[in-house]
Amino acid sequence: MGILAVGSVALDSVKTPFGQEEEILGGSATYFSIAASYFTQVSVVAVVGEDFPAQHIDFLQKLGIDTAGLEKKPGRTFRWRGEYGDDFNTARTLDTKLNVFADFSPRLLREQRRMEYVFLGNIDPDLQRSVLEQMEKPKLVACDTMNYWIDNKPESLRKTLSGIDILLMNDAETRQLSKETNLIRAARAILGWGPKTLVIKRGEYGVLMIDQKSAFGAPAFPLEEVVDPTGAGDSFAGGFFGYLAATRSADRAALRKAVVFGTVMASFNVSEFGPRRLACLTYPEVEARYREFRELTFFEEL
Repeated sequence: MGILAVGSVALDSVKTPFGQEEEILGGSATYFSIAASYFTQVSVVAVVGEDFPAQHIDFLQKLGIDTAGLEKKPGRTFRWRGEYGDDFNTARTLDTKLNVFADFSPRLLREQRRMEYVFLGNIDPDLQRSVLEQMEKPKLVACDTMNYWIDNKPESLRKTLSGIDILLMNDAETRQLSKETNLIRAARAILGWGPKTLVIKRGEYGVLMIDQKSAFGAPAFPLEEVVDPTGAGDSFAGGFFGYLAATRSADRAALRKAVVFGTVMASFNVSEFGPRRLACLTYPEVEARYREFRELTFFEEL
């Protein structure tokens, strides 16, 4: 059945110490869908303007991504401009123009309502719930969010969290949402609101995954050069959730493998501007890096 991915498709302008690119393909749904497409089928739901380049749609379709739910409306496409300094963990937003995304209201096609795996990108929590209300019987629902919704719609976000299985967010957002400084205590508080699993993205410091009974940590894959970290969290989510959908499993072993596959996809993503490196991957490359990661983290039993 594949994954239903709801989020943003955008045009990004990005500056890093390695260069600058103008109006390249971006957006949370874009990065997620490309990464997840290496594991399973993906159907994307998003909105773009009349100015959205047709070659970007062709590009997504060539990767096997279903774009029937990519709505084109009168107006201009969502645009984001940002830059990174030597600290690649933090992007400085220079300009955001929501344009047609400001009035985004996801409307699912009949076949999309029956999909079993749902990923809700970091859009308005009211819209996230509106997607869930249109679904028939999803098997697994994962959700991302961000500091803007934590600040401005905390009660709505809490309602959304009560209906999902997996929450992905970064460490600063975890502390902000829970009002706890310790990540373990923060996770316990958030898990009490509904999610079964919390995946905390920590940039160059890796990932921490916590459920009610256990915790699992993984480092970031060591790279000599990071070119553009835009979309790293979304590509992690795509690899993570793509693996779960492909195996149709969400037990503890599957979740831990999914964290590694997510880390692998994020490591490829950051090596070029935009989603270019993700787009030209082969699955044997993904498997090879997964094995490298296993060697990196292996140690003998005491």
